[in-house]
Amino acid sequence: MHSRVPVLLSLAYAAYAQTGAEPRTLELTLRRAVEIATSAEGNTRIQLAGEAVGQARSRAAQARAALLPNFDATVSQQSQTRNLAAFGLRIETPIPGVAIPRFVGPFSVFDARTTATQSLLDVSAIRRFHSSRAAVRGVERDREAVSDQVAALAAKAYLAAVRAQADIDVVQANITLAEAVLKQARNLKEAGTGTGIEITRAGVQLANERQRLLVAENQFRRARWQLLRVLNADLSTRLWLNERLAYHPVDAELLAKAEELALGARPELRAQREREESARLAAAAARWERIPSVAAFGDYGTIGTGVDATLPTRTAGIAMKIPLFDGGRRDARRAEAASQFRQEQIRTHDLAEQIRLEVILAADALRSADEQVKVAAEGLKLAEAELAQSRRRYDAGVANSLEVTDAQARLARARDNHISALFNHEAARIDFGQATGLLDRLLD
Repeated sequence: MHSRVPVLLSLAYAAYAQTGAEPRTLELTLRRAVEIATSAEGNTRIQLAGEAVGQARSRAAQARAALLPNFDATVSQQSQTRNLAAFGLRIETPIPGVAIPRFVGPFSVFDARTTATQSLLDVSAIRRFHSSRAAVRGVERDREAVSDQVAALAAKAYLAAVRAQADIDVVQANITLAEAVLKQARNLKEAGTGTGIEITRAGVQLANERQRLLVAENQFRRARWQLLRVLNADLSTRLWLNERLAYHPVDAELLAKAEELALGARPELRAQREREESARLAAAAARWERIPSVAAFGDYGTIGTGVDATLPTRTAGIAMKIPLFDGGRRDARRAEAASQFRQEQIRTHDLAEQIRLEVILAADALRSADEQVKVAAEGLKLAEAELAQSRRRYDAGVANSLEVTDAQARLARARDNHISALFNHEAARIDFGQATGLLDRLLD
């Protein structure tokens, strides 16, 4: 598809006709179409995948926060009263007439204080943080997988538009041929060697081709809009396609190593392996919840009866938290995390087998499409030779126009077969690139 034959696709919309605005023109190669679709502002799926990566990174930052210092500041002003009897304080004095009141207050307390905590040893929290980082890597690989899928989608949409334009070109060539045959029939009738039915037969063939042109143009418009939608571009944009259908065989060595390359290159498998690693670390975090954790804490501030009457106070210490019994919640979490890890292992194995199957099917389809292109090219060559011979025979008066009409029909079919074979081969090449994770390499 690297023939640099520009095709201007200039379909204007009624809305633009009403407003007088001129739609912009977008010049595209296959590579450029893929780049636009997979850019950050391209296909919607790419944008959503980017947001998923941002969310995963935020979750990792939350898990990391459990390992970092935590600072808080408080300022309070209180007016209090206290009933000492409520605390069991009944103080009697030996001095007659002197009693300590049981109700104290109201009095004011002002407190401004900064508190800090720092985890010193929490293996479970460390494992949870490592698990969250593996999850981020998995989501990043998922974004790469989405990018590959969108690239294949854009490539196929571009290919469909190019194929639609090729269909128009073929039908226009058929119309040119039909017009030439019709002119030939009229000339022979004027020379006295032709008949009216031959002119009619040629005219019917021309009308059929004009009808096919209308269908091809409709298919072209649909393909154009589908391509613009995949690119997330304005549907009124004009397109200038720089490439045409062509035959690009895939290297035999690449076909031979396809399965091995796919298992190392497919982003879906790499993403699943990261999810499996994340599940393994999460299961380890659940197991380590039984281990004591150690944290340092402290506070510093001033307290007194008012802002202008305070004294500094502080607290500092180290605390160890020893899990004893929580009703079985930790055991249940550990069993759940272990099950999730085994589940991810099963998924990894299943995905690897699915990738192997996809590579086998894609390689087989590519080989079949390769043979179809060769057969279709040979058929086209023979059909062109047949038509040339039948027209010479018709011109010489040794054959009638029915032979020419039949040859025309077979040539039109051969042209369609050749276009379909080229399209199928390019589509199979894209599927093979997606199956092996080497689509970007095959687009060049």
